[in-house]
Amino acid sequence: MQNLLEVKHLNANYGAVKALKEVSFHVKAGEIVSMIGPNGAGKSTALKAVLGLMDDIEGSIIFLGENIINLSTDERVKKGMASVPEGRRVFPNMTVLENLEMGAFIRKDKNEIANDIEKIFAVFPILKARIKQKAGTLSTGEQQMLAIARALMSRPKLLLADEPSLGLSPVLVSLIVDKLKEINSMGTTILLVEQNVRMALSISDRVYLFKMGKIELEGTGKELMDREDIKKYFLEM
Repeated sequence: MQNLLEVKHLNANYGAVKALKEVSFHVKAGEIVSMIGPNGAGKSTALKAVLGLMDDIEGSIIFLGENIINLSTDERVKKGMASVPEGRRVFPNMTVLENLEMGAFIRKDKNEIANDIEKIFAVFPILKARIKQKAGTLSTGEQQMLAIARALMSRPKLLLADEPSLGLSPVLVSLIVDKLKEINSMGTTILLVEQNVRMALSISDRVYLFKMGKIELEGTGKELMDREDIKKYFLEM
């Protein structure tokens, strides 16, 4: 598999605070890759940098063979990235259908958009049942599904999800895991930031452990699950 995304020697600052220090990682086409670590470790900053949401950065972000570090977020979306933001951030006063249509804002192919909405409903049938309902009235789990579905409407090659399990019950976390696996099996590469370490290790082909703005460890989900220090620190096993 080729690298879809390759981040090299990334440095990022919030004013005088160095949030990322010489961070390098990659995501191969077809993978699910997670970034884990304690709060403030730099993982969400790394995701924001990939999306073009950080101003003070250095290094290279190579996507589909092109260094995109100077491109705007809109330009990155047009090249094949899409984001599921932390906290879902659906448009609360728009219906489910309108939220999905907003996800396809860069597209002009109306017939194909309609086809993709039907494909989305096949993955998330609850959204079809809620098609005319305002997003703000959905349950937390339904809003998370809508946020993922909305991101998929741009037909991304790389889906970047920030804390998709945040605030969800264990049953809903399990459902979101299943949906992300299904989306991945349909050809979408996924990069996650996830506080739920057990979930991240269970779903991911590879995992990067961030600590104090650096990558401390890299391995498969199983490799990190089997490490006693990871169990003790994150999983309390």
